[in-house]
Amino acid sequence: MKIISVILTYNRKDLLSQCLEAVSRQSRPCDEIIVVDNASTDDTEQMLRQQSLRNLTVHRLSENIGASGGFNAGFRLAYQSGADQVWMMDDDVIPADDALEKLLNADELLAEKAIEPAFLLSTAYTEHGLVTNAPSIDQRPNRIAYENWPLTLEHGIAPVRRATFVSILVPRRTLATYGLPIASMFIWGEDTEYTLRVTEDAPGFVVGNSKVVHLRQENGAIDIMAERNPNRVKYHRHYVRNEVFVARKYYRPRRVVVSVLHQCKIAMKLFGRGDFNKAGIVLRGLLESGPFNPSTESVDAPIANLGVTVDSYTPGRSSIAGWEPPEHVTLVDLCDYHFSRQTMGSVNLS
Repeated sequence: MKIISVILTYNRKDLLSQCLEAVSRQSRPCDEIIVVDNASTDDTEQMLRQQSLRNLTVHRLSENIGASGGFNAGFRLAYQSGADQVWMMDDDVIPADDALEKLLNADELLAEKAIEPAFLLSTAYTEHGLVTNAPSIDQRPNRIAYENWPLTLEHGIAPVRRATFVSILVPRRTLATYGLPIASMFIWGEDTEYTLRVTEDAPGFVVGNSKVVHLRQENGAIDIMAERNPNRVKYHRHYVRNEVFVARKYYRPRRVVVSVLHQCKIAMKLFGRGDFNKAGIVLRGLLESGPFNPSTESVDAPIANLGVTVDSYTPGRSSIAGWEPPEHVTLVDLCDYHFSRQTMGSVNLS
């Protein structure tokens, strides 16, 4: 089984360094570690080029296409590199040394029960031990009409639907069947949409003893009223738009009405306290939510579809000339590999 870890990063080189260290010391080592650099403007590239991890590959995007685009690129690159499982996370996630091993143990246990999970998820905590990024329990019934979620609790595993990309292990079959996260969502909600999409037929599972620390989570859930970072305020229109889009796509009409009314209430509160800028952002998100109906994308599609070029490099190597395919790669695979490189646009493989 080829397991590729994918870490998405943007301008957080110190957090990324901690994340890389934690991923590299896993008790079950990753076969490859991919970093997707979302056009960082700090010293991230310099830090990465100085890394000595033998199985590290960096793909630097020519522009920041948001978390949604970055996750889309990461899953695509890992899949097209032959991954059987993709272990995805943000750069502020610090997995315990056995986090991956515990996910794989759970996968084996489920296989013994003839259960194929849509994904496996670690349990996330803040730096002070508070649960964060909690998924929603899958409440589908068994054949005698009782909710089936307690079935695997004795093993510390529970079926879930909505989840985040905080240490999520996605099998190749899920990516092949359901495609990629929606890049045009840009930020906030792409993981909700994706996990709801891939669990329409079968649930994912949260694994209690696979633990990660999600740094910078003490401020709680996303809330424009409490937002103090001026650089993040403008992005809340994506949150509003995406929330309504997801409600419209996966829930009953009542959920859409509740979502819209909730955002209108927030806008009125912001107007009431004189914060016209934030109120306008909420209203803009609501207006954009009506026509917003993006389509999904196949995992085999070329990365040029994202509208970026990619600078791919392996730290410590000056070129890709020494690249050799694994023994199992066929001539057809090599042609596909060459074709994908050609269709990536003006890619600089340095």
